[in-house]
Parts: sequence; C-alpha cells; structure tokens
Amino acid sequence: MLLPVILSGGSGSRLWPVSRRLHPKQFIAFNGDGLSMLQQTAKRVAGIEGAGAPLLICNAEHRFLAAEQLQEIGATPAAMLLEPVGRNTAPAAAMAALWALQQDPDAELLVLPSDHHIGDSAAFARVVTQARTHAAAGKLVTFGVTPRAPETGYGYIQRGQALGPDAWTVARFVEKPDLETAQQYVDADEYFWNSGIFLFRADKYLQELAQHRPGMHAACEKAFAAVTQDMDFARIPENEFAACPSESIDYAVMEHTRDAVVAAFPGAWSDAGSWTAMWDLAGKDADGNVTHGDVHALDSSNCYLHGEDRLIATVGIERLAVVDTPDAVLVAPLDRAQDVKRIASALASMQREEADLHKLVHRPWGSYETLVEGERFKVKRILVKPGARLSLQRHPHRAEHWVVVRGTAEVQRGEETFLLSEDESTYIPIGTQHHLTNPGKI
Repeated sequence: MLLPVILSGGSGSRLWPVSRRLHPKQFIAFNGDGLSMLQQTAKRVAGIEGAGAPLLICNAEHRFLAAEQLQEIGATPAAMLLEPVGRNTAPAAAMAALWALQQDPDAELLVLPSDHHIGDSAAFARVVTQARTHAAAGKLVTFGVTPRAPETGYGYIQRGQALGPDAWTVARFVEKPDLETAQQYVDADEYFWNSGIFLFRADKYLQELAQHRPGMHAACEKAFAAVTQDMDFARIPENEFAACPSESIDYAVMEHTRDAVVAAFPGAWSDAGSWTAMWDLAGKDADGNVTHGDVHALDSSNCYLHGEDRLIATVGIERLAVVDTPDAVLVAPLDRAQDVKRIASALASMQREEADLHKLVHRPWGSYETLVEGERFKVKRILVKPGARLSLQRHPHRAEHWVVVRGTAEVQRGEETFLLSEDESTYIPIGTQHHLTNPGKI
C-alpha cells in the first residue's frame, strides 16, 4: 500500500496578509482554477498509480476547513489526524507511520506538504512510481528538484553515487546558502533543491527514528497510544505530543541515516512560500507585473500587485509586493519577501487579530464577516450553510437585530420558533436564548 501523507499544519506566515494563522496558505486558491493548495495536492496524489486515500495531518484549529475543502472535490481521506500543537515534520511522519502500520505492515508513505506548487502532476507521479523501487528496498527517498537559478530560500542536496536512472545516494544536505554559494551549487551540476517530499516504508522510518532520535520515537509512540476519535477526526493528545521534540525529517533522520537516496524531479516546483515565489509562478503582463483584482499600474514593472475589494493604483514602482486585504496592506520589496514572516510574528506577539483572522471568518456552519464596528455596535454579515445552524446562545450584555438578506431562516427565540424570509427581520432582547438555522437548500 502506498499511503500519501499530506502535511497541512503550516501557518504560511511569509504570505501574510493573505495567509493568516487560522486560515493559512494551504487553504487559499492563488491561481485561476479556484482550487486551494490543499485541494491541488489531494488531486495530485490521487493520480499516482497504486496510491490509496490520503492521510491528512493538520492543525486541530483547521479541521473543519480542511474537511470541507476535501469534501468539495470529492476526496475522502483515509483519516484526519489532528495536531494539538505544531512539532514540525519528523513527529508528524512518525504519527503517520504508526497509523499506517495498523493498516498494512508493508505500508509505504509518500510524505508531502499541502502547500507546494508542482507544475506537472503526471511527471511527478512517474517519478514517485519509479522511486518506489528504492523505498521497497529499505531506502529513505527524498525528492530533489533540478535548480533553475541560485535560490537562497531553499536548502540543497548534494548527490553521491548513482543508483540507476535519476537516483543517487545522498552525499550531504546543505542549509540555505548565500547567493555566491548557491551559484556555485548550480554551476557544479550535482546539487538539487530540497523539496521536503519523502518516500519510505513506514517501518523503516520508525526504525531510523528510534535509532537517531529515541526520545522523539518514544514520545510519538506514547502520543499515538492515547489518540482518541472525535467524529471524523483522530485527536492526538496535547500533553503527550507537546513533550515531543520539534524537528524536521531532514534533521531528525535523513542527515544521519546511511540509507538516504535522492530521486531527481526535473519539473517545475516551488514551495510557494513567499510573494517572490508567487511572482515567479504567475503569468505576467508586458511590464512583468502580476496583478490580482482591480489594479491600475502606471510606469510600474516586475511587481506583485494583489487587491481584494478596492482599486490598487501604483506609479513608477519596481519589484515591489503590494498586497491589500480588507483589514491590512503590505508593501515590501520582492527582494525582502522572506522577511514578511517577521511582520506576522510581531503582530502575533502583540496579540493583533490581523495575525490570526481575516474579516471573513470560517466556521463549521458557514462564515461571518464584520462589516463595521463602533463603540456600542457591530454589524456582521452571516452566511449559514443549508441544513446548518448556529449554536444555542444567550448574551447578557447585548441585544441583536437579524435581517434576512437571502434565503430562509428558522429562528428560535426563547420559547418561540418561527421562519423569516428575505427582507424580514427579528429582534433578540438581552439575555434571551436563541439560535438560527438554515432549513433551505441555498
């Protein structure tokens, strides 16, 4: 069994303000097909010969968003493991391996992030299929991307002895280099970009983890033994998982094992991790600009210009990212795009809402958006999915007025239950128990 393991726990802080902690980049559609990065990844792995339904590992706070997006494309995961805290990729892969061995003692894991861009899914599927020979033989395979430029934002893998067509032993892993060193790697023609995608037998990975990181292995086993089922989700316990060291698969295992293999992927790949990467990936106009939304660029070139609900106008700028959302605007040189995460981190330390949430907030029952807020009032637009309802509530310090803009609402107000149609309204007094249901089909 080949089990795709989709890691969806990242925060995407370098793509702030579009990516937020509670709605990160893997759940956002950046291109014209309308699919989020998670949805693209799920479709990509479904096209690999012999692959089963994916195992999704995600942040517990993202569970409903992830489940909804998979449901939208008709993808049913084998399971959804919820991380209570982030502990990087090595513990996540260990939890996946422990789950897989319960299903199949010979399980192979294809571990990949949910938020990468891969231009040719068919070519990627062929490379994975070819690499399974090495995984079946007990090797731990990582996929190296043929570098197109001296990129300083990626780690590198130096290849060693050839093991056949497009596969080599790993000579060494290299951290993100400076520009001069990166150019030397590209010129040497024996280095790959480190994609962070892996293929190995579940039992082999756990053996290597136990050898090189015994404390992590023990913590993961303890956490997995205490996993509980919650509806469609499997919850990893917080206390046990929080005790696990936080390390990547590279640091914990791949840099130490004698069985590391790098398989070459020659196609287009990007971690889509910054506004510079997004500029690289997107189609550009005659001036080299990438535009999204209502944009008017005068004498501006090689910029990433993103607007959501109002006009963006620029004059005489070059190589800037201008990203406008309803509650925040980012302006940064594309050459400093890696530093955007410092803004997101600073906002989080100040407990600013802009670090976590958009004005449009998704909930299991639908979504809400704050339109205007004053000292003694707040106006929200609430969307409730067909058949869904808000929780039963009572507010000791505020009254509410509800107006139905579209569809039909079933309202419980105290002991009353009644229907409201379009352009009808009701009043909820302070302290009155109430909830709202959408009984319709829209």
